[in-house]
Amino acid sequence: MRRYLSAITLALGLGIVLFPHHSNNENKPGPEVYSAKHETNSKLALLEQDVKLTDDLCRTQCSTDYSKVLSQIEAGEPAAQVLSAMKTQHEKMDLLIWSKTNQPMDQGIKAGEIPISYKEQANSYLIEAKRAADAGRHYQSPKFGAAQQVYFVQGMPSSAGDSSLVGVIHQDILHQVTDHQMKNLRLEPYPNENRWKVESVDTDTLQDKVVDHPEDNQGTSHYHQNEVVVKFKQNPTEAQLAQIKNEIKATSVQKLGYTYVFRTEGMEAKALMAYFGKWDVAYVEPHFLYLTNDYYDDQDADSTDSTDANSSDSNYSHGTVSTDTQTSSISPNFKPNDNLFSKYQWNLPSTETVQGWQLNRGAKDVVIAVVDTGVDLQHPDLKGQLLPGYNVIKDNDNPQDDVGHGTHVTGVIAALVNNNLGVAGMTWYNKVLPVKVLDQTGAGSTYSVAQGIIWAADHGAKVMNLSLGNYADSGFLHDAIKYAYDKDIALIAASGNDNTERPGYPAAYPEVFAVAASDSQNQKASFSNYGDYIGVTAPGVSIASTYPDNQYAALSGTSMASPHVTALAALIRSTNPNLKNTEVYQIMRDSARDLGTKGFDKYFGYGLIDVAKAIQLAEQRTSTAFTFPQNWFLPQRLMAKKFAK
Repeated sequence: MRRYLSAITLALGLGIVLFPHHSNNENKPGPEVYSAKHETNSKLALLEQDVKLTDDLCRTQCSTDYSKVLSQIEAGEPAAQVLSAMKTQHEKMDLLIWSKTNQPMDQGIKAGEIPISYKEQANSYLIEAKRAADAGRHYQSPKFGAAQQVYFVQGMPSSAGDSSLVGVIHQDILHQVTDHQMKNLRLEPYPNENRWKVESVDTDTLQDKVVDHPEDNQGTSHYHQNEVVVKFKQNPTEAQLAQIKNEIKATSVQKLGYTYVFRTEGMEAKALMAYFGKWDVAYVEPHFLYLTNDYYDDQDADSTDSTDANSSDSNYSHGTVSTDTQTSSISPNFKPNDNLFSKYQWNLPSTETVQGWQLNRGAKDVVIAVVDTGVDLQHPDLKGQLLPGYNVIKDNDNPQDDVGHGTHVTGVIAALVNNNLGVAGMTWYNKVLPVKVLDQTGAGSTYSVAQGIIWAADHGAKVMNLSLGNYADSGFLHDAIKYAYDKDIALIAASGNDNTERPGYPAAYPEVFAVAASDSQNQKASFSNYGDYIGVTAPGVSIASTYPDNQYAALSGTSMASPHVTALAALIRSTNPNLKNTEVYQIMRDSARDLGTKGFDKYFGYGLIDVAKAIQLAEQRTSTAFTFPQNWFLPQRLMAKKFAK
């Protein structure tokens, strides 16, 4: 934690600004604007901003929760029962004390205990909180503690003024977000978690690469030392497979479709690749690791026991969209009452999402797969939004998120709207299919990612979010992408957070729609990867969304930009279910608001998504009434090569 804080202090001491100004003569941000030094300093300032915003989100939500408790007690519910229920729902509330005005705290009704190591400091703030609440004032203390043991004290008077609620709230989420963003924004080298035998290599040459500094992550890929992925031109016979296992002394063999993963303790990947040269193979490649664009520490967290996915709707049909997409209209001046919306969710007004809701708010039969770290299945702001999913890592039906990334991504897409709680998602009625392909370290193998994509494609997904990546072009992963694409699934992926033009995968595959990130000033996010494969841009800086354990966090990354576009694709398909995936892609391009240089550019693609305009175009177009030019759906870089003759 000390190294994080010192780095942040340095960045702030240098006066770093999060949103650098671009001159009128140079509206597009070029690589010279975001040098390695500037990029690192900007990321450090952004990390500090995300932590501060998460602190604000926590405090705002805790105030709402305290108001709820006091209202219940005033309505006649037993105080002890209400406090116990609130503490169960919010395990970060270490201590809650309800008491009458001017009644000593130790005579009040209590749930929980003060943390022993900070008892003296907490007690002094509790006294202040009680005094302020008795005087009719809301009170919040400064943070105190260190690392994962950070707390603040809150006090609130009842509306009648005859009682108050004070308590101690544990903010270990601030440590989680700090650690999260150090890796998410590639501010530290790829960490060997002692879980994988991992090599870091240059993607082009597969030569070993030492990753000592954040900028070394650009163009770096990671793979298992003792594994390879092999696709044979013809499946080997049992005898041939036995021969291979014997010759390489294989400890395990996995098969997905026509592709095999061989693991051995005696040979490393390069030797294994050379060995398979004598066999008739379509390809042999290292078994690459794919990471979220928010890489996490290994916390040795186990998933909870199997649980329902908060939804009784298990309709995976690819059929037409049901007519009950929207039960009522909303006024032109509608503003959702989610208590974190107005102050923190700059991203939805920026993308004309609220205006888009006037036209369409989604349809439950247009299923969105989130292929990620799983989802917090019990989060109250996702209640009823989740379909039964799959955990590839443990091969069970419990895709519980033990990282946080997938829960955050899902909230951007589908957090309940207008429920007086937390944040608002972009869709109201689309269901999310959670697929856990990344483990508690935030990493997953090519095999697990490919398996998750195929599973989601076979279980009703019409749109798929892939906020993960690697710089290695894997034939194995590409096969899975093609499988989903051929099933007419719209595939949306994050471009990456290394401020590099090097294509990352799966975002750069021609079947996938790649997303770059912008900030609240509609400038390129300093970390966002760029290139001629970018489709559009979406907000990706300090995005407020759901987080495990009934919490909310602000995170930055192209991982946060991608689900905005995924939600838009789902709204387009909800509006016009006859559109093919390629037509959905084109509508998002055609409706985007141009940023940077005029027309397509490598930093913003076709521009910032515009939800209202995209839905309007979807209403106007049908697959039979509109014809696109030949090869229009190919990425810009491929079109340039094709027509430059």
